[in-house]
Amino acid sequence: MSTTPPADCLVELAARKALPCHQYMDRATVQWIEANRPHFTMAPVRPLTPSSQRLLHRSAIPSLWMATAQLADSLHGIRHAMRTAALAAVLAETASLPEEDTATLIVAATVHDCRRLHDQDDSGHGARAAVWLTDNADTVWSHYQLAASPRHIAAAATAVRLHDVPYPAFTTADHNDHAHAEQITDLLKAADALDRYRLPKRSWWPDNSLLRATIPDVLETTAFDLVVTSETAHLDGHGSVEAVFTALRQRGLLG
Repeated sequence: MSTTPPADCLVELAARKALPCHQYMDRATVQWIEANRPHFTMAPVRPLTPSSQRLLHRSAIPSLWMATAQLADSLHGIRHAMRTAALAAVLAETASLPEEDTATLIVAATVHDCRRLHDQDDSGHGARAAVWLTDNADTVWSHYQLAASPRHIAAAATAVRLHDVPYPAFTTADHNDHAHAEQITDLLKAADALDRYRLPKRSWWPDNSLLRATIPDVLETTAFDLVVTSETAHLDGHGSVEAVFTALRQRGLLG
């Protein structure tokens, strides 16, 4: 049996710098991810608080919120958004964020990539998503059965806008905005980065030195396992939403 990945899998396409605009997980890539599992420090996982669990049960954003239909099941689609929201919830609880700020972070995490046009570098998609979130705040917060307030909308929009801007590239305006939503922005950037284990090149995987949030040891292995379990479940025929819920339950984050 050949151990060479097929030429059309994401790993091989990434190696040839031939990834398409829209990228969908394949079984050979999941197997490659599993085979390259880093040496994690194992630690027990605590279930999330009831309030965070309630929000995560609503973390599947409607596909109509996505800028293009092709993104819903792609590498930057609903599964990525839901996993990012779950990782953000763990980071928020680890950092002892107030419940309202945790909710704001989870909301921001689920929509942070909703205005992407494709799965390649899409400069400015965070800014587009921030504008969309602000314009549709009542709809978004109602989806979570939450009340939208100007403070929470502004904080979520700032985090979404800055999530794809590297810290060294911050402008003066970026620094000013970041100062008003520092913790939520830093935690969103960290949660988004932790889900990079889904990407088909090891050099694109998480690099904690680029982050400003403290990453608990348990969260790295949790992030990795969420990718492998949910992507495998999706390839086995589960819809994106149920695939992620399966992974969250298996990892002990949801009851």
